[in-house]
Amino acid sequence: MLRTEVLSTGFYVPERVITNHDLTQWMDTSDEWIRQRSGIVERRWVEDGVGSSDLAKAATEQALEMAGLQATDLDCIILATLSPDHFFPGTGVFLQRKLGIKNIPCLDVRNQCSGFIYGLAVADAWIRIGLFKRILLVGTEVHSSGLEKTTAGRDTAVLFGDGAGAVILGPTEDAERGVLSIHIHADGRHAEKLWMDAPGSSYTPWLVPEYIASGLTRPQMEGREVFKHAVVKMPEAVREALEATGLSLDDVDVVIPHQANLRITQAVQKVLGLPDEKMVSNIDKYGNTTAASIPIALHEAVASGRIKRGSLVCLTAFGSGFTWGSALIRW
Repeated sequence: MLRTEVLSTGFYVPERVITNHDLTQWMDTSDEWIRQRSGIVERRWVEDGVGSSDLAKAATEQALEMAGLQATDLDCIILATLSPDHFFPGTGVFLQRKLGIKNIPCLDVRNQCSGFIYGLAVADAWIRIGLFKRILLVGTEVHSSGLEKTTAGRDTAVLFGDGAGAVILGPTEDAERGVLSIHIHADGRHAEKLWMDAPGSSYTPWLVPEYIASGLTRPQMEGREVFKHAVVKMPEAVREALEATGLSLDDVDVVIPHQANLRITQAVQKVLGLPDEKMVSNIDKYGNTTAASIPIALHEAVASGRIKRGSLVCLTAFGSGFTWGSALIRW
């Protein structure tokens, strides 16, 4: 029976560092206010004209180098983002073009914070049935160009950063390694609690200046509701993955949650009863990079040696939709 293994990882963040102090130029905020509410110290923002596919290309090139592969060795691209280069077509095809390859399928996943795990679920299924042998899975985001950098948009503007993370996936017949379990969920009853109303086909026309002026194109979040659900659903998803495989939290070496907010991460850690050394957090450096947050943290954990051959790794995410999920991987 085929399983899906992670062949390599890669990541890229822009060189431009935006500290909490820098944000005080544009809005009424402070380093203390941001740190207390989110744990974020700085984030990376792109220069003008840089899109999500550009960041994805850089992360992919690192992953290809680590795997000893060429772009032409890829059979499929799955790209998760909430910040596409364009309304259509999907950003995956722009990444494909920038990698200098053609003809392989490209799938965009629009599940925002849970996008990487949703994408992993698709890739795992395709590899298990033998449809593809080398799948590139990327989470990539450019938030900065869409943020309202004023006091009015402060609640979300201080949270988000730009970046990309990538993994290359392939088949293995080793029953002790690879993706052991994936679980994904959604509850659309809460969709408006974390969303961006416009542009969209529910409006005629899709976008006019009045929508921008009225704030419809600015991300909206009911922070308390998001927190309340996240700290329940992520631990539930972790336990679901463990129960499906007959493993326990004692067996897990590393948990990588979506990097939404340090307070959420700490609450999830407390609910699960995990020691600090098992919980990965890098939100202080990058902010919330949505679909890119898990693969960025995954790459850093691999590069630092926290994840090594034989490690049991659990990924979990919660976000807009509401959507959430988990994945259990034996490295």
